[in-house]
Amino acid sequence: MALFAPEKIKENFDLLAQRIADCCERVGRRPDEVRLIPVTKEFPPAVIEIAYASGYKQVGENKVQELVDKYEALKQNGAYGDLDLILIGHLQSNKARFLADYVSEFHALDSLRLAARIDRFMAEAGRVLPVYVQVNTSSEESKYGLPAAEALDFIDACAAFKNLRVIGLMTLAINSKNDEEVRQCFRTLRQLRDQAQQKHPSVSRLSMGMSGDFEIAIEEGATDIRVGQMIFGSRDIANELAHFWPEDKAR
Repeated sequence: MALFAPEKIKENFDLLAQRIADCCERVGRRPDEVRLIPVTKEFPPAVIEIAYASGYKQVGENKVQELVDKYEALKQNGAYGDLDLILIGHLQSNKARFLADYVSEFHALDSLRLAARIDRFMAEAGRVLPVYVQVNTSSEESKYGLPAAEALDFIDACAAFKNLRVIGLMTLAINSKNDEEVRQCFRTLRQLRDQAQQKHPSVSRLSMGMSGDFEIAIEEGATDIRVGQMIFGSRDIANELAHFWPEDKAR
């Protein structure tokens, strides 16, 4: 792992905000329509403190146990009472109980069994949890999420749960250097969102786009982009995109 220095992280936040603004201007959107979720997975709690000091009071984590550990570490100094932790990664149903105490949003709902467990724990806590339905728009076996053809029926079924509320859809684009293949994944999610809204107006948000493809996602209507390595540094994970500040692509 190559974590950037604090001053570099702050600079990266500024650079990323400018790129988001520039992209929005090109497609006739307002920058405030796009929420940046800094993804702090596998980085120490200190990067959350830097993000918070930079004005980002919502951060994303992929693993629930890591999220819980960081929450407890940050809570000890008592300065982050309004920090929201968003779980953006796959969750096993036997860990659903953690969401009630630690998670402000969940972006990877993809099974009714999990939905039922979340609903039960949220009811016990007296909470309603905003959730995004994860859709596998690339049809890659390596990715979680519902097939696109099943997403609308799934959203219909989720309407029966009183303590979770579907407010959007989430996807991971295909791992490809072909921008049009990536774009099609995001376009598919937007089209599903538009169809879902006809019956469920609360399904308004699109969580899509990461360090290597967030500009395409914004062009296709993303309301939430999930960016980590571009801000904080590289992780030693195979198959990650190698370039986060491409100079050779005009979007």
